[in-house]
Amino acid sequence: QESGLISGDNSQGPMYGHGFATLFLAEVYGMTGDDRVKEKLQKAVRLIERTQNNEGGWRYMPVPYDADISVTITEIMALRAAHDAGIAVDKKVIDKAIAYVRHCQNPDGGFSYMANMNMGGGGGSAFERSAAGVAALYYAGIFQGNDLRHGLDYVFQFLPNRGLPANSYAHYYYGEYYAAQAMFLAGGSYWAAWYP
Repeated sequence: QESGLISGDNSQGPMYGHGFATLFLAEVYGMTGDDRVKEKLQKAVRLIERTQNNEGGWRYMPVPYDADISVTITEIMALRAAHDAGIAVDKKVIDKAIAYVRHCQNPDGGFSYMANMNMGGGGGSAFERSAAGVAALYYAGIFQGNDLRHGLDYVFQFLPNRGLPANSYAHYYYGEYYAAQAMFLAGGSYWAAWYP
């Protein structure tokens, strides 16, 4: 759309898909350098920047109203890919996103679905959103620190093939998508154990 929004179906809120579509465009632009793709990508990135809420996250609608870790990770991944492809991304947007993700982290190292829920409001830690939280930190440019290590250790408790079937979690494959990325980026013993 002229606003920069990439959406085919608005029934569930378009920002989740917009993040992945922007990530895709960034990868295509990075491989091709096509100016037509660049123009669309720049508009998509500007929309992400404009719709970040005051806490630093994003939600399902393209308005700066609310935020959750699930939509926020998609926007962070899109911004990282765009930056890596040579598109300017506002550093203040990334800094606010990092603050939001960190605010979602619980004392056990895991992550809440929303920042305002991690103080006992029913937003306890879970494998899926914690894997997304750790991946979000990596893609936002955080490569070391206690928050990252605690998050990795929390997610590592859910190492596949430890006797729990995949259907033990509500969104196992969603979590595994982000956990595999987080463990790969962590490298070392994390990836050596997770990869098999």
